[in-house]
Amino acid sequence: MIRHKTRPARWVPALTAAASAVSMAALMVAGGTSAGATGGLYVAPTGNDSGPGTVDQPLKSIQKAVDLAQPGTSILLRGGTYTVTTTVQIRKSGEQGRPIRLSNYPGERVVVDGEQLPASHTPVGGSIPREQRGTFHQEGSSWWHVSGLEIIRGPYAWYCDGCDNNVYERLVTRDNYESGFQLQGSSSDNLISNLDSYGNRDPRKNGESADGLAIKEGSGNGNVVRGARLWNNVDDGFDAWEFGSPIRIEDTIAYGNGYNRWNLPGFAGDGNGFKMGGGSPIAPAGNHTLVNTMAFRNAAHGYTDNGNPGAITFLRDTAWKNAKNGFTVNRSKSTLTGNLAVGNASPVSLGSSTASGNSWDIKSSWNDADLTSTDDATITGARTTGGDIRSSSFLVPKNYQLGARL
Repeated sequence: MIRHKTRPARWVPALTAAASAVSMAALMVAGGTSAGATGGLYVAPTGNDSGPGTVDQPLKSIQKAVDLAQPGTSILLRGGTYTVTTTVQIRKSGEQGRPIRLSNYPGERVVVDGEQLPASHTPVGGSIPREQRGTFHQEGSSWWHVSGLEIIRGPYAWYCDGCDNNVYERLVTRDNYESGFQLQGSSSDNLISNLDSYGNRDPRKNGESADGLAIKEGSGNGNVVRGARLWNNVDDGFDAWEFGSPIRIEDTIAYGNGYNRWNLPGFAGDGNGFKMGGGSPIAPAGNHTLVNTMAFRNAAHGYTDNGNPGAITFLRDTAWKNAKNGFTVNRSKSTLTGNLAVGNASPVSLGSSTASGNSWDIKSSWNDADLTSTDDATITGARTTGGDIRSSSFLVPKNYQLGARL
């Protein structure tokens, strides 16, 4: 048993081979040609699509810039609100070392508003046509680096099907009429970093499917989520429904999900922090990994395998004050090590999964008095200037080295 009297240095998890591959992809993206070297393309709410797309004569529509972009092009959006009336379609690719970049102009806030998209107001029981899924609809497209956008009130914010080797960082996806960010189909080696996704709901399905972040209904190795915050979404914080390949999630929090804040009739939201699989009639076996994550104050479980029969790894994760179990892994072959569960309906439903060195293995009773802090103001507040979640002593045990440290 390891005890300490002072807070340890933040624990940094080792990367798996898959995560390392994504990190290398991110470095190669970062080495892409700059806007200055290519001339770039600039877009502004007051621009003109008949213009050249320079900083002095910007384009008006994001779609026009996407249509003109080639490998190595940087698209910079000037500050302001872009009200879109048709889904932005991304069906072309950059190249390794020459990604297509789409980002906010440095220091300027960009909001892309999908309220006027027809699919944002799909009636109850209706379906969203495939090509209209998302304010941004990316399909069969690779080597993009997207950053610094706030995407609101669309039918999904960002929807990607069949996408490889992309980096998405510092995005805000809020108040959408489906999941904030959804990756599906045959998609590999994507990195989703420092995403804030909250307030997403789906009136057409009475709250059944709008998650903060979903990597679902597909397969593909090397997908990594890092530093995300997923909160107050109508269904789950994170959803891996029917995704059969390993996903790695690090340094991420999910809280307040699954409550009917919109007074939806016949409410059907699930409310798990992290739903790590599932499927009908048979769930695929996804051997996912969660490292240094937190799930708290969700309407259902903090973490659930949801019927995924695979081997899920939970390493130093924290479940606090979820309405159901902290960890429900009774239908998988999971391994749980060094995790913390406090104040949930029950700490764990283990089944045939294996556990060692977790809070419930150390002692049977835990409460808030065992924790250094239950104040989430720092972890849920403003991010650092680099986009990271700010460090705090939130949910750090006083006398044991267990659970997440963010």
